[in-house]
Amino acid sequence: MKTITESDRWIRSYLPGPAKALHLVHFPHAGGSASYYRPFCTSLSDRFNALALQYPGRQDRRDEPCVTDLHHLADLLFDRLQQFADRPMAFFGHSMGALLAFEVTRRFERELNTSPVALFLSGRRAPSRHRDEKVDLSSNESLLAEIRELSGTDPRLLGDDEMLEIITEPLRADYQALGTYRFAPEPPVRCPVTVLTGADDPRTSQDEAAAWQEHTTGAFELRVFPGGHFFISENIADVTGFVADRLSAVPLPG
Repeated sequence: MKTITESDRWIRSYLPGPAKALHLVHFPHAGGSASYYRPFCTSLSDRFNALALQYPGRQDRRDEPCVTDLHHLADLLFDRLQQFADRPMAFFGHSMGALLAFEVTRRFERELNTSPVALFLSGRRAPSRHRDEKVDLSSNESLLAEIRELSGTDPRLLGDDEMLEIITEPLRADYQALGTYRFAPEPPVRCPVTVLTGADDPRTSQDEAAAWQEHTTGAFELRVFPGGHFFISENIADVTGFVADRLSAVPLPG
């Protein structure tokens, strides 16, 4: 049986990609885990080394404390992802994962003077567009109401007390991280940014999604898909096809 190393606990590969393929790293949403991206990774693995991140405090990392500061989590992720800086990589983040992908990109540019060849930001308004959204983190009922509104969890799991505990602990920590996150003005990132949003997302308007253009000096594209906040679950084939198509057009260094 393979020994789980520190790096393995953070980074998951469900199907190995072609030798020397571009690394495509997926950042989960609030309360989410690496396994959410399994169908995305398997769909893309014929062309890319598709990876998914596993944050502490969920699934096989339940024995570890959740990280409740988004900037600290971005620092930890940057530390783990530096190992891939020797070849081209792209980031895909959904919801909270979009903020993390953006913050990790900032760290790559600031600390290593390098960037992902593409940054896909999904289901999240630009960080310069603040909303005062309060979720009562002391109440499971409030968290459940949030889950139901966003339709990000199989409703059958919400009636299982054991599963409910597994779901709400990391979700509460992630919402705490989101609630205390403050956007620090810095120079825009240099890499191309592609924003994906749901036409009926209650948490991100198309104007708020388009505002990501202010945060890059690279090429920018906004693509609207049918659906709500978790439109990517409803459109896996279209989303992965779109990502693969855009990456095929990105010039790679060397």
